[in-house]
Amino acid sequence: MPKIRIAIAGLGNCASSLIQGVHYYAKHREDVSGLMFEDVGGYKPWDIEVVAAWDIDARKVGKDLSEAIFSPPNCTAVFEQEIPKAGVLVRKGKVLDGYASHMANYPPERSFVLSEEREDELEDVVAVLKESGADILVNYVPVGSEEAARFYAEASLRAGVSFINGMPTFIVSDPHWAKRFELEGIPVVGDDIKSQVGATIVHRTLVQLFTDRGVKVDRTYQLNFGGNTDFLNMLERDRLKTKKLSKTEAVSSMIPYQMDPMDIHIGPSDWVPWLKDRKIAYIRIEGRLFGNVPMYVELKLDVEDSPNSAGSMIDAIRCCKLARDRGIGGPLYSISAYTMKHPPIQYPDWQARKMVEEFLRGERER
Repeated sequence: MPKIRIAIAGLGNCASSLIQGVHYYAKHREDVSGLMFEDVGGYKPWDIEVVAAWDIDARKVGKDLSEAIFSPPNCTAVFEQEIPKAGVLVRKGKVLDGYASHMANYPPERSFVLSEEREDELEDVVAVLKESGADILVNYVPVGSEEAARFYAEASLRAGVSFINGMPTFIVSDPHWAKRFELEGIPVVGDDIKSQVGATIVHRTLVQLFTDRGVKVDRTYQLNFGGNTDFLNMLERDRLKTKKLSKTEAVSSMIPYQMDPMDIHIGPSDWVPWLKDRKIAYIRIEGRLFGNVPMYVELKLDVEDSPNSAGSMIDAIRCCKLARDRGIGGPLYSISAYTMKHPPIQYPDWQARKMVEEFLRGERER
């Protein structure tokens, strides 16, 4: 199979886990545990190649990709240390709203250091995407970077490159943006990556269980905290609007009746530096079963956040390339619903899985 040539905007923990995973599975081709799909239309995880990358932190800009993914403030688990030189130097992206100012006020291993190099303008990004032969641009800019996310989406459109939006800025689920990509015949996936077994998928599954078994959901919450720069960034609450909306709608869409907004609370709660890339989620669902008798479920989830995310992104990338091969343009509803919190159309996860399997067999997409 040909290589899937990707570009990445934002070389944080999620990008580090994704790139480590590509090399890990290349070395362990006979032991493919941890994948939702081993084969996607003939594409394997090791068929992915990063051909361009952007960041704005001084400790990453100008470095080879293989070094940048392990540079501070990245703190995710290192499960594949032998990353060969990629020959891809990290470029400085357009800053815009790409970081929260308070992030410069923490110890060096957790703080943000803005690079003084020249920023790439829109025409620069478009040129790099074309010259590198990128098929797909993966957006990993921080939560709340609304302008930066749209900047890279626009660059993708102009370069004829697919866009996978791993962050909660609404682009693929925005009808205006979706129509623009569809008219250009460019397949896109988004928005806001939904981890393999993360807080969102677990919460959705439990809510689906309640509704399937006739239990009325009265109240629910999901409280998340961790020690990576994502949680540090989200201490600025003004950056959380789309994140909270994305996570809340991912769960509320499983409930077939309207809930009082005061009875459903989902979102990040705090930053605990020593947790590093570990994410802890507390989930509680209160309901009423037979005879209107109350009951509740409480659950604690403890995961390494970024590998959990990469397990979904590696499938989104391969499905997007398969769509390009088939000449499909616009939002990919099946893989978006399966791997994203805020897809253009929400489907129950079992149905989304079935739709992806049908897509892989060439049976449907629209």
